[in-house]
Amino acid sequence: MQIHSYTGGHVFTNGYVIERGDSCIVIDAPARINEVISQRGLKPTHLLLTHQHFDHTEDVEALQKLGCKVYMHSNYQEVLIRQKEARENWGIPVNIKPFEADKLLEDVSEIEIDGLQIKISHVPGHSPDSITFFIPELKAVFSGDTLMQESIGRTDLPGGSHQQLVDGIREKLYTLPSETVLCPGHGDCSSIGNEVSNNPFI
Repeated sequence: MQIHSYTGGHVFTNGYVIERGDSCIVIDAPARINEVISQRGLKPTHLLLTHQHFDHTEDVEALQKLGCKVYMHSNYQEVLIRQKEARENWGIPVNIKPFEADKLLEDVSEIEIDGLQIKISHVPGHSPDSITFFIPELKAVFSGDTLMQESIGRTDLPGGSHQQLVDGIREKLYTLPSETVLCPGHGDCSSIGNEVSNNPFI
């Protein structure tokens, strides 16, 4: 089992591909990640969304057309996608069509996909629907825009809360083993131990 990272889209968003034989699990869907998956000859079976912001969901439609099941915290909401703001305020030409979840994770703390255990934590503050995925077998947590290398996600958007985000990181991410690899939505990977010691925002 291998993890491949891909950075794409208008704001350099990270997506991750967990390769398992000739199939894969995808975490977040920045633009054109489907092309990377196709080039590797893999079949995407599940897409796990850390949150619905437009830069993490640009390729949802393309992956669904490949038969990929979408797991996310809550149903599609334009207020969570933020594409109107992207177009009108930031000049980013995104056009994400509404999509449906195959499984909602709002009240779910753990799932299993083909024998792979994935622990889920709801860590709002950056976005109300932000969740993280900790995979013990890989010793890795996929944090989206909650916690990043010596940084945290922005909290100035509607529905954001700095205190809520910091509290959630302390309670749900900093309690993971220190050697856990942190795979964030933007920037380089880190470790929980490094963040506990060096993140100036917590």
